[in-house]
Amino acid sequence: MNVQFLEPFNRAWKRMTCALFKPFDLHKWFVVGFNAFLAGLMSGTGGSGGSRIHKNADLGEFFRFPATAWAWLQGHPGWAMAILFAGLVGIAVILTLTWLSSRGIFMFMSSVVHDRVEIAKPWREYQAEGNSLFVWRVLFGVFSFVLFGALLAFFFIQGGALYEAGLTRYLPWSFLLGFGLVALGIALVWGYIALFLKEFVSALMFKHRSTAGEAWRRFLALFKANALPFIGFGLITFLLVLVLVAAVIFFVLGTCCIGGLLLAIPYISTVVLLPALYAYRAFSLEFLAQFGPDYDVFPTPVVAEPAAPAV
Repeated sequence: MNVQFLEPFNRAWKRMTCALFKPFDLHKWFVVGFNAFLAGLMSGTGGSGGSRIHKNADLGEFFRFPATAWAWLQGHPGWAMAILFAGLVGIAVILTLTWLSSRGIFMFMSSVVHDRVEIAKPWREYQAEGNSLFVWRVLFGVFSFVLFGALLAFFFIQGGALYEAGLTRYLPWSFLLGFGLVALGIALVWGYIALFLKEFVSALMFKHRSTAGEAWRRFLALFKANALPFIGFGLITFLLVLVLVAAVIFFVLGTCCIGGLLLAIPYISTVVLLPALYAYRAFSLEFLAQFGPDYDVFPTPVVAEPAAPAV
């Protein structure tokens, strides 16, 4: 089949303009924006400023960092307990936000699909689907933590062994490059899984009122026959994010940073960005709908029967 990208986006844009601007209803923006806020609780991005090794730094000290950190914790049990407690609190917060956002994904989807201004009803209606999605996300998160933890352990152990072996000074740097490429490949696969889960698997759960496992089986069968279009969807998503980031930067600069204050408030920022969030949510659903009725979450329009001719 001929998979389209532009046409689903045009339909999604029309849905957004009709829902949010025809007519403009501030109450609707705040209600739908709340659902979008819940859905996006675990989708925020962290800061981009990373650390880097100074060119004169001792690479051996870098590879020995885990051992140095562990020795420091053993020598400071008070700090070790505080860090452990903070980690447990952080896990509790992450689990709570994941649970709320799992339910919010279906609440926001209901707002887009049915053009409804509701909070309590979709919260109750999609309880089973939200809990199933939450369990899957937690298991996926644990698996990801173990996988990336194992990668980091291999990185420091193997890299330190190469450095301590006294091999050529360039070998550890080639190891860094190779490890970086492998980590990038795994991160791309991880990102696509997370994208497909939120945009398509959840939509199939919504459509068929099924568990996450059943929805994954439906999606993987579809993905097997249409891998390239779904990979292309991920690339388009990346471009749309870049466009949104650029628009936000212009908005902040154009308002002399006043807009930045609004965007710094979590819920208010979602309301401000609601047109973009609404259009993208509709875009992924419209993209999925073109693969057939089993993948179309939108209700079938009711066609009025022609009036009987007067006798």
